[in-house]
Amino acid sequence: MPTDPVIEFKNVSFALNGGALVSGLNLAIHPGETVVFLGRTGSGKTTTLKLINNLHSPTQGDVLVKTRSTRDWDPIALRRMIGYVIQEIGLFPHFTVARNIGLVPTLENWPAERVHQRIQELLRLVGLDPQFAVRYPRELSGGQRQRVGVARALAADPPFLLMDEPFGALDPITRMDLQNQFLSLQQRLAKTVVFVTHDLHEALRLGTRIALMEAGKLVTVLTPQQFMKSDQQLVKAYVEAFTAGQP
Repeated sequence: MPTDPVIEFKNVSFALNGGALVSGLNLAIHPGETVVFLGRTGSGKTTTLKLINNLHSPTQGDVLVKTRSTRDWDPIALRRMIGYVIQEIGLFPHFTVARNIGLVPTLENWPAERVHQRIQELLRLVGLDPQFAVRYPRELSGGQRQRVGVARALAADPPFLLMDEPFGALDPITRMDLQNQFLSLQQRLAKTVVFVTHDLHEALRLGTRIALMEAGKLVTVLTPQQFMKSDQQLVKAYVEAFTAGQP
């Protein structure tokens, strides 16, 4: 694995209304990794994710993207090179699927024919028939909307993907199908992915490394294999709940 990180947290803290949501975070993420932030609700996972694309700015320390502080990036330029997928999907309801997917390439002034070709390519890539291009989000199932959300995040071929509980609202069968689709995409595209979940099964399936958070602090960062064998108390609690079949 390359030694130079493409995303790095250096002693990062973030406070809101006097309360620390993230404290003293240090982490280096390398090209092609899928780093999964795992933790309970309120542990600081989503806040940490939003520090990467400057939806939040650190109150202490620095977040570096391509060795450059997020404070020094133009926010629009930063966000356009980072695909962002959320649980609520966030598709524009009055846009067709094609227009949703092609939004960022259009804003980047791609030629119309190139945008069209990219839309067709991405629909196939996420397992949807290109005929879906003319539909509206309301005409799709939850799983189909989520696939469109992933396609939109990939549209301008960004080097980074941020995924915040992207499959959390789906039924178990659809969720597993999309996890499989994600693994296939990652094998083909080798993006650098930061993925948020509270589900250990999902973290173990998808992650190159698992970053466990609790009360705004990074507890440990382990490979899935190391996680399952760890003697750390909090890690063991997650593993015991997982092996007992608890959520």
